[in-house]
Amino acid sequence: MNRIRSNSYKEAGVDIDLAGELLDKMKKKLSKARRPEMLAPIGGFGGLFKLNLKKYKSPILVSSIDGVGTKLMVAMMMDQFYSVGYDIVNHCINDIAVQGAEPIYFMDYIGIGKLKGPLYKEVLSGIADACSEAGCALLGGETAEMPGMYGDDFDLVGVITGVVEEKRLITGKKIKPGYVAVGIASNGLHTNGFSLARRVLFQQCGYSIDTELKELGGTIGEALLKPHISYWPAIKKAMDKKLPLDGIAHITGGGLYDNVPRILPNNVNVMFDRSVLPVLPIFTLMVEEGNIALEEAYRVFNMGIGMVWFVPEKSAKEAVKICRDTGFTAGVIGKVVKGSRKVFVE
Repeated sequence: MNRIRSNSYKEAGVDIDLAGELLDKMKKKLSKARRPEMLAPIGGFGGLFKLNLKKYKSPILVSSIDGVGTKLMVAMMMDQFYSVGYDIVNHCINDIAVQGAEPIYFMDYIGIGKLKGPLYKEVLSGIADACSEAGCALLGGETAEMPGMYGDDFDLVGVITGVVEEKRLITGKKIKPGYVAVGIASNGLHTNGFSLARRVLFQQCGYSIDTELKELGGTIGEALLKPHISYWPAIKKAMDKKLPLDGIAHITGGGLYDNVPRILPNNVNVMFDRSVLPVLPIFTLMVEEGNIALEEAYRVFNMGIGMVWFVPEKSAKEAVKICRDTGFTAGVIGKVVKGSRKVFVE
């Protein structure tokens, strides 16, 4: 059958062929982000994944969806996009890992005004590498070119699914007075607080992405684009060692104040000591230059704490050791007391 060729859609701003051509060039990279349970290559109408039910007695699927927020604007300012692809995967992994779920497959959505080859390849490379490192299948995705909708901007969204044995599900219900909070360090903003960060650093201070500051050990742009850490390796190790890890909070938008209460029983509070883990220089800079109250800073930013584990006090030493052995900076940063699901940072 002869195919009628026309450039009308391309002239309207949408190049149907470009995404397919770029995807073909990425196949070798994307093929590394596979699992045996995948039944079809990327490109079908739906991704196929056959869960191995022999591995589980009572499997629970855990799913999450999220974006990278206005960190994308910093990436566009720097014309560097690998890290935001990496970010979206690791952010989503952490969101399901807090319930003990192993990440099994991931899907992405890119909405963009005008598809650009380098941007597309960098984003997908970051996604593929992060999935591969986590042993998570990149099952598929969607790229929507929409001139007039996004202008020169783009959006990036990730959807992840994981699985956990029902008896190993981590819910926070067992947290009680006498438990301790183990904090695991972040490496920067991860993917939250960028609207305030951009206002303080670029508008109030007049810095640019290329501004070098001694305390940061590099440029503003480099500090802001540091990729989101995945804490799944430490969680997996803790679960394999049967550590009584009874609650985990991923410290994203809302900071300690809003994320920790999401997993707390109604009858406890958590008292945090902010002096245990160092506040990263990028946060100190923004707090001081932006005249931000500490309480607001700990609500907007992670302030150097990317994740919090809750364990019985007798297991604190082992929990910290597991984190450190897996390559993370960690320490006991708080305690659980009687209360009403409130958080205090002192």
